[in-house]
Amino acid sequence: MENLIFCLNATIPIFLTLMLGLFFRKAGLFDESFVSKMNKFVFKAALPALLFQDIADMDIYSVWDGKMVLFCFFATLISILISIGFSFLLKPRDIQGEFVQASYRSSAAVLGIAIIQNMYGDAGMAPLMIVASVPLYNIMAVTVLCLFRPGNSGISMPVIKRTLKGIATNPIILGIVAGSIWSLLRLPMPKILSTTVGNLAKTATPLGLMAMGGALEFRKAFSRIRAVLACTFLKLVGYTALFLPATMHFGFTKDKLAAILIMLGSATTISCYIMAKNTDYEGSFTSGVVMLTTLLSSFTLTGWLFLCRSLGML
Repeated sequence: MENLIFCLNATIPIFLTLMLGLFFRKAGLFDESFVSKMNKFVFKAALPALLFQDIADMDIYSVWDGKMVLFCFFATLISILISIGFSFLLKPRDIQGEFVQASYRSSAAVLGIAIIQNMYGDAGMAPLMIVASVPLYNIMAVTVLCLFRPGNSGISMPVIKRTLKGIATNPIILGIVAGSIWSLLRLPMPKILSTTVGNLAKTATPLGLMAMGGALEFRKAFSRIRAVLACTFLKLVGYTALFLPATMHFGFTKDKLAAILIMLGSATTISCYIMAKNTDYEGSFTSGVVMLTTLLSSFTLTGWLFLCRSLGML
């Protein structure tokens, strides 16, 4: 019950903030132009600042565990490949890129550290999980969104060039790279810089959620209900069930296991919507998945945590 209450306290405010965006649009405080500009601000400034801060503040050397890094990397990669396979079953395939990204990208950086701190008193192995998975999350997200972008006529040299350019110039990836270099070089973070970047980073989640709520149209968001449900199942249940036996085999327990569970089974991150909107997708499908996974993850993630605690692994 304690875990359920904590997960509800972590996820329900996210859902309510999203609904605030919808309310503000209905009240006339938001319009289409304002929501579009807010999306661009979050994508180009706030989210990169958030990821830079999360990674730059880590002491990678002190928490490094090669086996866990490799596990998180390959579990993420296999999940992406499975999602790509399932995406070819979609008819029509105009949401293929959105489906792939929304089915594997978790709120690892936003919720991961908070949940593990609640359980163990510190961040534990959450920073290492973020280092192992978040860069791959974002590089593959740019790749699949560009490759499967509506209107693409298949893989060709122009598509490949556009995809590589998208990866190299993506603000989120640049934020991750900058944060990784900062952490690896153990550069000091001046108080003035830390506070300024932190203030910018704090705007990423609430503004991103309200922008998504401001653009939300329920009829469109759930017009592909079977695809939304399939994507939600993969995100909250499918991949966790697939990889949990492997975590037992490799002996991951305590904070390492908790970090992996959050990587696999937490709600689809708001970054998916922001990135889809900025890669010429409508974004309605992604907003539906974010809404549904956010509502249900409190119960599914609590269920996984309870199962692992019952088995003496947490």
